[in-house]
Amino acid sequence: MKKLNSTTFNELVDEEGYLLKLGCWDESVALELASRESIKLTKDHWEIIRLLRRFYRYYQMAPASKALIRYVRKELGADKGRSIYVMRLFGGSAAKTAAKIAGLPKPDNCI
Repeated sequence: MKKLNSTTFNELVDEEGYLLKLGCWDESVALELASRESIKLTKDHWEIIRLLRRFYRYYQMAPASKALIRYVRKELGADKGRSIYVMRLFGGSAAKTAAKIAGLPKPDNCI
């Protein structure tokens, strides 16, 4: 995606900051979405983001917190498949924030 100015980028997201068109996502968009959440993406963040995008491709939905943690545990092991690990990366509403940065819709059952 080409570098967008703030006004143009704001047209791509809803009032909560989720992408309106999932096809607009790429890594530069993820960086901007993360910046808006005051998150500097590391390799650990990218690992979860890529995992979330894989989950979405398979299930056509973004996982809520418990499903996200189970999926991370299954795919990345017990050390990373814990709420505290994912919350440390993405904050208290980790499933919501991670889905947003991954360019996915807001997970069901997330406030």
